[in-house]
Amino acid sequence: MVSVQINENESIDKMLKRFKKKYERAGVLKEYRKKAYFVKPSIDNRLKRSRGKRRAQRANEERNS
Repeated sequence: MVSVQINENESIDKMLKRFKKKYERAGVLKEYRKKAYFVKPSIDNRLKRSRGKRRAQRANEERNS
């Protein structure tokens, strides 16, 4: 669970900004979206392989540039 303490003389906007950063870094929303629906293991493996290929291709393009 993500929580922040409001500091002395700190505006609500600054505190909210810190909370949003912590929330994003913790990966709460990402985890929620991942668990929102079931993905068959075969499809999940296929997606992981395609993401890996894309990542490798981008890294290769950056090295050659």
